[in-house]
Parts: sequence; C-alpha cells; structure tokens
Amino acid sequence: MNTLEAINSRRSIKHYQKDYQIPEQELEQLLSLAVLSPTAYNIQNWRFVVVKDKALREQLRVAAWDQAQITDASVLIVLCADLNAWKKQPERYWANAPVETQQFLLPMIEQYYQGKDSVQRDEAMRSCGMAAQTLMLSAKAMGYDSVPMDGFDFNKVAELINLPEDHVISMFVAIGKAEKPAFPRGGQLPLNQVVIENTFT
Repeated sequence: MNTLEAINSRRSIKHYQKDYQIPEQELEQLLSLAVLSPTAYNIQNWRFVVVKDKALREQLRVAAWDQAQITDASVLIVLCADLNAWKKQPERYWANAPVETQQFLLPMIEQYYQGKDSVQRDEAMRSCGMAAQTLMLSAKAMGYDSVPMDGFDFNKVAELINLPEDHVISMFVAIGKAEKPAFPRGGQLPLNQVVIENTFT
C-alpha cells in the first residue's frame, strides 16, 4: 500500500481480533519506521513503551476506563517523551555528522532548551504526535489497524509503567487487526473552513 492509500484508508479502530499477534519482526519494523520521525535538533526524545505483559495490560485497561482495545489489540504502545533528552549526551544525536556541524549544532541545542520548560514539553508533544502518525500510517501500509488514545488516567498510567520524573506521557497507540470496521466517517470540514491563506482576517 502506498502512502496516499494509507492516509486515505487509515481509521481509528476500537475493536480488535483478540487472538491475533503481530509477528515480532513486523513489530520491530514498525518501531524502526517510527524512529525515523522528525524531532527538533534530532534529539529523538520519544520513548516507546511496548506493553507485552498481560497483567499490566489489564491494569492499564482499568486506568483507561475499561476500553477494550487496551487488552484486545495485538500491540499497545505508551508513547512518552524524555523532557531532558536535549541534555543527555547530545553529541549522540550528531555522531555521524561532520565535526563542523557538531560544533555548530550542539551549543544551539542547549540554547534552545535550557531553562525553558514549556519549550521542552511542547517539543515533546510535537515529537510524539509525529511519531504516532508514523506508527499508524506504517501499520496501515503493513495491513494493520490502529487507534491513538488519550482517554486514560495519566497519573495512574505513569505509576503503572514506572515513568521517570523527567518524562511525560503523550498518548497510547493500539495496533492490531480490526474485529469490525470503523463507523463511516463523521464528516470532514471543507478546506475553505480550515485552510487560511496568509493571515486570519
């Protein structure tokens, strides 16, 4: 399936085939594609918590108000971000770049993030959003379905996955084989209601 087909056919699926398991090799492929998603200054601040433990999945389902896709989908990913990724050995992010590029960019990373909590969090959420879309479109292209989720108790989930203090949770992404199709699209706003040329009037 090409990219345009994946975009057009991707839907948020809530009901999954409980017994279907995505092969480990394909899961690794999905994650390898997800980490190609862009991040500011290439700090790669997303963290993908792939929940495989069935008991933990049950606990997460309770924290998500008993939504079935938490346990029924083949894969559940808690998409998080490290707010301090920018200062954790930032030379890693440009290890393959020329020395001149490293000398130029590494100080810029510190200047951009140092002491700016809102910038750190905003970038974390932007990065996770792009990674989530990459996951979902890649899954669709590979013949799977998915759903992004923020309907859960963030504090409880943080406790269950032992989230580090300097990390935040962005969303869940559940991936698997649909048990039944999504409802028809509710309706898309026309472009002239969402596309603004140059400035708002």
